[in-house]
Amino acid sequence: MNKAVFLDRDGVINRKAPEDDYVVKWDQFHLLPGVIEAIRNLNQAAYRVIVVTNQRAIAKNRITISELESIHRKLMEKLGEHSATIDGIYFCPHDLESECGCRKPKPGMLLRALDDFAIDPQLSWMVGDSAVDIAAGSKAGCRTVLIGSVSNGLGIEIRADFRAGDLYQAVQMILRLV
Repeated sequence: MNKAVFLDRDGVINRKAPEDDYVVKWDQFHLLPGVIEAIRNLNQAAYRVIVVTNQRAIAKNRITISELESIHRKLMEKLGEHSATIDGIYFCPHDLESECGCRKPKPGMLLRALDDFAIDPQLSWMVGDSAVDIAAGSKAGCRTVLIGSVSNGLGIEIRADFRAGDLYQAVQMILRLV
C-alpha cells in the first residue's frame, strides 16, 4: 500500500482569492512560499501527493472544467520544472447545496484517490486550511494538519491532529513524525 499527503489547493498551495471570489485564470494563481520545496520533499520521502479541492466556481459558471484543468496542467508544469510532482488532482465542481459525495467535508475525493492509488489512509495525511478539509481527512481515516488559524472564524476550534503555519512547516512536521 502507498502513503499519501492530500493537499487542499486554495490557501495551502496557492494564495486564496478574496472572499466570494475565485481563482479562475493562471495569472491569478500565485504559489505560496515554500510550496515547491515542500512537495519535492514529499516526493523524495515516497509520499503520493494528491490535491483535493472544492471548485464551486464551476457550478457558478465562473470557470469551465476545461479552464480549471488548464490551470492544473500549468501548476504541474511549474512544479515539474523544479523536480516536484503532484500525482493526482481531484476536484468537486458542485455548489454548496449539492447532495454529491465529493464536496468536502464529505470524503469522496479522498476515498476515490485512496482506491485509485492503492493508498493506506492510516499512513496518510490531509493538509488543509479549513474545517471542511480537516473533516474530510478525518472521515477518510487520515491524520490531519490545519494550516493557519486555530478557529473557523466563528470562534469554534477546528480539531486537527496538528497545526502548522504553512505547507512547508506541515511537511517538515509530517516527515519528522514518520
